Amino acid sequence: MSGIEITRRDLTAMDLRAAAGKSRDAKASRRMLALALVLEGVDRTRAAETCGMDRQTLRDWVHRYNAEGLAGLSDRWKGVRVPRLAPAQMADLGAWVEAGPDPARDGVVRWRRQDLQRRIAEAFGVEVHERTVGKYLAALGFRRLSVRPQHPKTDPDAQEAFKKTSVRR
Repeated sequence: MSGIEITRRDLTAMDLRAAAGKSRDAKASRRMLALALVLEGVDRTRAAETCGMDRQTLRDWVHRYNAEGLAGLSDRWKGVRVPRLAPAQMADLGAWVEAGPDPARDGVVRWRRQDLQRRIAEAFGVEVHERTVGKYLAALGFRRLSVRPQHPKTDPDAQEAFKKTSVRR
């Protein structure tokens, strides 16, 4: 086999197959089976295709196995992303949505995600994506459905007068 070589010899191909059978991580099991094939002398292309990966990917996993053993074949934990808005800022965002926009300051009569995105950038100096604003709203308990906005210059008396003078058909 050219290109890669498994230098770690503490487990045989049979041991790798047994470890793959006991593993609860399906991806790591597939990687163990590919390494077992390599140890048995199967060429890199066939071993990679048999286990559903590319030759280069198999090469990378061989290097990780050589360096770290079986533990290196599992995916590494990426960690949790830290929210870009602090809890106090999230509370302010919820208050903005509850109160509704101010047409004079915000230039809109109802909030959209892009409007909230702009307001967050102005107030907190934090640039977030529109989808992130949607995730923040969902975390605060807001849903996509909202009542129809009422224009601030709406005249209820004019509407009633129009309704009374309209001809019914």
